[in-house]
Amino acid sequence: MHSLRQRINARDESGFTLIELLVVLIIIGILLAIAVPSYLGFRDKAQKTAAASDVREAIPSAEAFYSDNNTYTGLSVNALKTTYDSGLSSAIGTAKAENAGANYCIEATVGTHKAVVNGPGGTVLMDSDAGFADCA
Repeated sequence: MHSLRQRINARDESGFTLIELLVVLIIIGILLAIAVPSYLGFRDKAQKTAAASDVREAIPSAEAFYSDNNTYTGLSVNALKTTYDSGLSSAIGTAKAENAGANYCIEATVGTHKAVVNGPGGTVLMDSDAGFADCA
C-alpha cells in the first residue's frame, strides 16, 4: 500500500483539465461578443466624423478660390490641392461649381460614409441626414 501511495504522489500531473480550458474559451467568446460590436460602432462613428471633417477642411480653400476669381467656376479638387491647400484630404472626391459659378458643392467619402456641403454658407450633411444629396 505504501509503494502505491508513493507512485501516485510521484506522478507529476501539471496542466489544465478539459473543463478549465472550455471555461476559458467561453469567457473569451463572451468578451469578444461584447467587444466586436463596440469596435465596429466606434469605427463607423470615426468614419462619419472624418468625412465631415474633410469637407469642413476644404471650405476655406473654396472660399479662397472665390476670393481670387470672384466666381466658383473652375473649382475642382485639383485646383484646391495645387493652389490653396496641398494637404487637402484625399477623401475629397468632388469639388465643383454650381449655378453658373455662384455656389459650390464639396463631397468627401470615408469608408462607407459620405459628407457633402453646398456653399457658400452651407451646412455639412452626412449620408444619414435628411436632405442629403450627392454633388450631381
